[in-house]
Amino acid sequence: MSNNRHADPRQPSVVHRGEPDLHLAAVRAFVAVAEERSFSEAAARLGLSQQAVSKRVARLEADLGTVLFHRSHSGTEVTEDGASFLTNARALIALADQAVMLLRDRRRPLRIDVHRKWVASIDIVRGFHEAADEVDLEIVTLNGLTEALAELARGSIDAFLGRATRELDEDIECTPAYLEPLHLLVGRGHPLADRREVAMSELAGTTIWMPGIARPDTEWAEFYRFLGDDFAVKFDTSGLPLFGHEHLVERVASDDLATFNGDRTRLPWRPDLVQIPLTAPTPAYPWSLLWHGRNRHPALRSLVSHVTGRYRPFDPQRQWIPVPDRSRFTSPARS
Repeated sequence: MSNNRHADPRQPSVVHRGEPDLHLAAVRAFVAVAEERSFSEAAARLGLSQQAVSKRVARLEADLGTVLFHRSHSGTEVTEDGASFLTNARALIALADQAVMLLRDRRRPLRIDVHRKWVASIDIVRGFHEAADEVDLEIVTLNGLTEALAELARGSIDAFLGRATRELDEDIECTPAYLEPLHLLVGRGHPLADRREVAMSELAGTTIWMPGIARPDTEWAEFYRFLGDDFAVKFDTSGLPLFGHEHLVERVASDDLATFNGDRTRLPWRPDLVQIPLTAPTPAYPWSLLWHGRNRHPALRSLVSHVTGRYRPFDPQRQWIPVPDRSRFTSPARS
C-alpha cells in the first residue's frame, strides 16, 4: 500500500509564460487585413495565398490570446482589441522596415543623379569623391527634375543635382549648390570671336542657337525663356536631331552661329571654336542639391556638407539668375 495515501492532493502545475513572441510576418499580415478589410485583398497585397494570411493571423491571435477580427459575409472588421493593437502594429512594421533600410543603406553606394555626365554637376560630385574617397558612389543620369523627384520619393536615388523650379514637397530638402556662369560659344569667323568678354546688353535682338531647349517643359528650357525675356535675346531651337557634342561644335564652328555654354560643360575641343565670358551681368545656371528628408544613407550628410561648404551666394551686382530662383540662392547654403 502506498505511503502517500494521506498526502496532500496534487497541486495543479503553474506554467509561467513569458511575453508573447510576436512574429513580424504575422503582424504584417494583420495590418494588411485590417487596412484592406479582406483576407483575399490582403493576400494579393502581400503576394501570398489567402490560406497563408489566415494562418499568420491565427498565429498572432494565439500569441496575443485574443480575437483580432470579426469575420462575416459582408467583410472583415477589427475587434476592439484589434483596433487597439493596430496603431502599435503599424509602428512595429515601420520600425522594422527602417532598420532593414538603414542596414541596406550602409552597404550600398550613394546614388547621385547628375542629370548629364558632361555638365557642372559631375564636377561637383567628382570634387566630393576626391574629398571623401572612402565613400562608394554610383552616378545616375535621369531626365530632369520631375523624374528625379519621383525617384527620390521612392528611395531609388539619394540625391539630385539640378535646377529646382517649383514648390517642393515638404519631405524634399533643397540647398543651393553652384551658380554656373554662361559663356558665348562661337566659331573663329564669328564677328564676336575676337572679344575677351561680351556684355549681355550687346546680345539684345540677336538669335542664339540652342537646340537643346527644344522641349519647352524642361527646367533648363524655362531658364532660357527667363533669360531671353530679360535681355531681349531670341533662341533658335532648330537643328535636331543632334548627333552628339561633336556634331554641335562642328555646326557652331562651321556656320555663323552662336550658342550658350556653361563654363563647366565639357565639349570636344576644336581650334576653330572660341568661348567668351558673358558679363554685365553674368547669367548663371542655378544648380541645387535635392534629397529626401527621411533618407538615412550614412554618406548623404557628408555630401550635403561638401556642397554647402563650397557654395558662393548669388551676387545681384554681378550675376543674373531668374527671379523665381533668387530667394533660394541669395541666402547662404545650409549645412
